[in-house]
Amino acid sequence: MSQNSWAAAVDVQEATSSQLDFSKKVSGVRGPRNVIGDINGNIMPVKAGNGGWGEERVNLAEQSLLNKLIRRSLVRNRNQVEVLQADPNSPLYSVKTFEELRLKPELLKGVYNMGFNRPSRIQENALPMMLAQPPQNLIAQSQSGTGKTAAFSLAMLSHVNPDNKWTQCLCIAPTYELALQTGQVIEQMGKFCPDVKLAYAIRGNRMERGAKLQQQIVIGTPGTVHDWCTKYKLIDPKKITMFVLDEADVMIATQGHRDQSIRIHRQLPMNCQMLFFSATFEDSVWRFAEQIVSEPNIIRLKREEETLDTIKQFYVNCKEKEDKFTALCNLYGALTIAQAMIFCKTRKMAAWLTESLTKEGHQVALLSGEMTVEQRAAVIERFRSGKEKVLVTTNVCSRGIDVEQVSLVVNFELPVDLDGNADNDTYLHRIGRTGRFGRRGFAVNMVDSEHSMDIIKQIEMHFDRKIIKLDTSNLEEMENLIS
Repeated sequence: MSQNSWAAAVDVQEATSSQLDFSKKVSGVRGPRNVIGDINGNIMPVKAGNGGWGEERVNLAEQSLLNKLIRRSLVRNRNQVEVLQADPNSPLYSVKTFEELRLKPELLKGVYNMGFNRPSRIQENALPMMLAQPPQNLIAQSQSGTGKTAAFSLAMLSHVNPDNKWTQCLCIAPTYELALQTGQVIEQMGKFCPDVKLAYAIRGNRMERGAKLQQQIVIGTPGTVHDWCTKYKLIDPKKITMFVLDEADVMIATQGHRDQSIRIHRQLPMNCQMLFFSATFEDSVWRFAEQIVSEPNIIRLKREEETLDTIKQFYVNCKEKEDKFTALCNLYGALTIAQAMIFCKTRKMAAWLTESLTKEGHQVALLSGEMTVEQRAAVIERFRSGKEKVLVTTNVCSRGIDVEQVSLVVNFELPVDLDGNADNDTYLHRIGRTGRFGRRGFAVNMVDSEHSMDIIKQIEMHFDRKIIKLDTSNLEEMENLIS
């Protein structure tokens, strides 16, 4: 695939570099002003008067882009894959090598050139379905870093007929940046396929009205793709034979994207192969999937509960934030800690704690939602490389950040939902930052009221695990409990 396949408005040298330039705020990733996404990607208004210092919740688009930036290689995913076939009588195939897929030699060369030696767990099951004849529809759950993008990129490159100079594969992503990230994978994998061309339907890429695209693969954002299909007539939707919808949970959390995606889908032929991907499968995602994909095969990741087996959980009674800070310092005096992550609910508390720890001589990094995605990625890289030993963060970092050296997670403030009850999912994701890859880890929860003690009891009941009381002023007791 030649560099000429890049869209005219994209600067090739900047856009294809491994470190994309995100010096400006990630436009298209942040939601409308005074609107944020909750932990499930639902849009909700920010309460007035918090001055930007209120509780921070995860923006799924930002989290997805962040994971793509910081994951240079496949993560070691221990989740079991559950496969539900549209036709239960059809034989179930999985592959252990890329050779088994009978790829074109130039594609196989591109796969190995990218450093892939064998299929990842999601690829083992998904690729045979994506490449099957006759074509099969697929709904797949897969987090960033599991090889999902490479899988559907390979499917698109395998699917196209290079002799046909029109768009055959269409892929939509929720943001400009995520489209570029996916395009980079297609570009690299198709390096030895000079006759296969790629175009970007992204903001700023102005095309001549009525001119038909000759690129076989188009990747873009829903609004621009819709315009190219209807307003500018650059793409004939009836000639699309493979449609990929990526980051579906992010898509439906972004205003307008869901409806535009459905409008695009309605123009496609009935026999068009549909590939649908999402990191999470809330009810809203399933409803969206049902409108896009008929008679699908389904691949789901079974929830990984065993991470709790390697994590010792404790709680510490405190009266106020100064007592919590003293308990934290006592923990550091008693434990041999490689690296630690400390979670707060608000930016204000995270900023205070970072300043207090720094005064005590700790190497501390702060991660919160007012940073650009590029700045957050840089902070995580510094923490991962050991330049800082402590990472203080809000919920923006509770998911998907794997640093093997983390031995301690502290919930300086306990995670609660909008009703004030225990947010069990966030708790699991937070403490799951330790005890990674079978290593032993510790999770310490700071309890400062009857309500937070009730939260601990709710968490104990939900996970059926005892959280042990810890007296951080008693060095001998701490050594016995933690050893």
